[in-house]
Amino acid sequence: MRVLLTGANGYIGRFVADRLLADPAVQLTALGRGDDADVRFDLATGSPGALTRFLDAVHPGVVINCAGATRGGARELARHNTVAVATVCEALRRSGCGARLVQIGCGSEYGPSQPGSSTAEDAVPRPGGPYGVSKLAATELVLGSGLDAVVLRVFSPAGPGTPAGSPLGRLAEAMRRAMQSGDGELKLGGLGVQRDFVDVRDVARAVHAASLSAAQGVINIGSGRAVRLRDAAAVLARVAGYGGALHELDAPPGPLRGAIGHPRVESDHVSPMAYPYPDGCGSWQQADVRTARDRLGWRPRINLEESLADIWMEAACRI
Repeated sequence: MRVLLTGANGYIGRFVADRLLADPAVQLTALGRGDDADVRFDLATGSPGALTRFLDAVHPGVVINCAGATRGGARELARHNTVAVATVCEALRRSGCGARLVQIGCGSEYGPSQPGSSTAEDAVPRPGGPYGVSKLAATELVLGSGLDAVVLRVFSPAGPGTPAGSPLGRLAEAMRRAMQSGDGELKLGGLGVQRDFVDVRDVARAVHAASLSAAQGVINIGSGRAVRLRDAAAVLARVAGYGGALHELDAPPGPLRGAIGHPRVESDHVSPMAYPYPDGCGSWQQADVRTARDRLGWRPRINLEESLADIWMEAACRI
């Protein structure tokens, strides 16, 4: 099976590439903007016609799109998350390769949900920020393309390689700094948020399964369990051997809230965010993952403690 993978150098894409390379039946070609890509091509600026010519030459059976941006202004997010997907869809429609498309979506497309609920694929998406809007627009382009396509809505990926700017990445960095400075007290903001964390290696397994399946439409990829960041912080402290006290800073009134921040400083202030919750998902998010089980035969295997241990191992190397 010939597979074309975009975004192979990204957080999820790296693990998808590793998973596919371990399958002897897969012939993998990586397309991206970096010099280490097999083929250099920028989906956000390249033309559908140029991509079509490449598809006709390589003739992949599956195209997996892990490319995109998670940070930046609305214009940049739209360019990398929406325009890029429009280019992929148009090129596939023009091409004679007949490839299946596996698009990586995200839980932010749903927006806020009712505490205690599990979000299923038939929920009406109401993204609460520009990132979720740009990803939802991409999903709608894929679903309306007429292609053989599936969108995997990945909730909150965790594990090795977790970006430093993510909630768990900031948490690990704050703890590393506290341990490095010998600070016996760590004050953090935003620990009341609850998210559905799924290990990035389990996400890669889901992408592999989706590429081999006939499933179409939207499929949630998550653990099926919301975890409070306060509880994740306690697990991380245990894994790291941090014996200091963890204190949660009260969120200030109004539309701005503090981020998971830094070790205690003189002012005890935390930096405000542009949105009450940067991912636009409110205080609670939990995936209903029954569709992934039924249509992909997929279940998460790696628990959050193992994911956090891997995050801490990388953070500890910076001490």
